[in-house]
This record gives sequence, structure tokens and C-alpha cells, in this order.
Amino acid sequence: MTIKEQTIINAIGNKIVTTDKEIHIIGKIDDPLILILENVLSCAECDTLIDLAQNKMQRAKIGKSHEVSNIRTSSSMFFEESENELIRKIETRVSELMNIPVSHAEPLQILHYKASEQYQPHFDYFTSDNVINNRISTMVIYLNDVEEGGETYFPSLRFTVTPKKGSAVYFEYFYNDNHMNELTLHGGNPVAVGEKWVATQWMRRQRYR
Repeated sequence: MTIKEQTIINAIGNKIVTTDKEIHIIGKIDDPLILILENVLSCAECDTLIDLAQNKMQRAKIGKSHEVSNIRTSSSMFFEESENELIRKIETRVSELMNIPVSHAEPLQILHYKASEQYQPHFDYFTSDNVINNRISTMVIYLNDVEEGGETYFPSLRFTVTPKKGSAVYFEYFYNDNHMNELTLHGGNPVAVGEKWVATQWMRRQRYR
């Protein structure tokens, strides 16, 4: 008999309660755990994040080598830890949602995809054997509604998430069974019409800050 691996996140039925918000789970895959979460950020919080980020965007890079690549054609920026009251509030809420201390969080990243820009399928965790403090979970929060395209997709699972302002997709990849980790291969479909803004939070196995 195979023992079911535990998950990180702590849900009560179909909701997760944080200090300042009750967030509903509106979609779910169990193995690996993938959740679609509604109303993670308010419309005002989404708009403010975009306003704070839009003049600081630079071509996004990939991997530990931080190289520009056609695999990822968006632009991005990172907020400093607790840079302002809004960032501190969002960091705390997302940390409680992901059930990992904020000290394990990488800086909150904002990504902007213009028409035709995309992120080809990839893993969020580092695949080299010598990474001690690896990533273990991801939350992608959609900051706007996309007119057409821009879905987050998991090709191995044939599962697709449509961007909706304020909602998020959460997934984890800390499993002993590496096949489950590999099922979290994911990408961002090209934006067909309009643009896409997202906020991404990665959590580490050990303290990062």
C-alpha cells in the first residue's frame, strides 16, 4: 500500500482563512496539489501593485544564471522585503495561505506579458542535485483579466487555468516521489489580445531572508 504524501497547505473544507481574509478554493487537483483560489487580492490591491511596478519593469531572466532567454519573453521586477505597508500585508497574507513562514519567501515578483509574450513549460524548482535550499511551492496571482490567451497550463496534467483578476493558482513540488514534482511542469500561454500582469511568490525549503 502506498502512503499518500502530505501537503503543505492548510485548508478547512473549501476555504483557507488568513488573518485578514477568507479565501475560497474553486478548483483542485490532489496529486500533485494544485489549487485555484478566488479573491486572494482585491481589485484595488491588484491595481496598486501594477502602478508600483510598471515603471520598474525589465526583461525577465531565467534560472540561477539569470540569463535572458526566448523561453521567457515577459518583463519583471521584484519588490524589496516589506518595501511598504501594502507589500508587507500581501507577503503576510500569502505566507499564511501557503502555510510557510515569510522568512522562507523569495521577494514578491511582478511579471508583465504583452501580446504574443509567453513562458514556455518549465519547473519552478531547481533540478541540479547540489541545491540545498530548494523551492517547494509557488503561488501565481493574476492582477488583471486577460482578453484572450495568457492561461497557465500544466501539459503533463492537461490542466489549464484562465487568468482572473485577484485569483491565483497554487502548486507544490516538495514530494519524495519525484514523478509528482515533475507533473508540476507548467508554462504561460502567449497573450493573444491585451496584456497580462501577475504576482508570483516562491517559497523555499529553508529560511531565505
